Amino acid sequence: MNNLFKALNDPTRREILDLLREGDLNAGEIADRFNMTKPSISHHLDLLRQAGLVESVKQGQFITYSLNTTVLDELLAWLMSFQTTEKPASEKTPK
Repeated sequence: MNNLFKALNDPTRREILDLLREGDLNAGEIADRFNMTKPSISHHLDLLRQAGLVESVKQGQFITYSLNTTVLDELLAWLMSFQTTEKPASEKTPK
């Protein structure tokens, strides 16, 4: 889960995830949307892949990236497990 939080901590990586919500893109298409070097984008994509947030498929000379929402679903379920429907003791009225 540390890789997941590390990946989500960077605004560039969050922007890449937003782009992939619209559909699959290859690395060049993603890099064209940013004002940074292709190796830098490749590094961001690799961290997203290691965190399980994106999947990559090599198609000829290109690598196509797609969003993997399964990891986000698991994170959301974990976070929701901390929510309780019972009122905290400080909000309960004495009987």
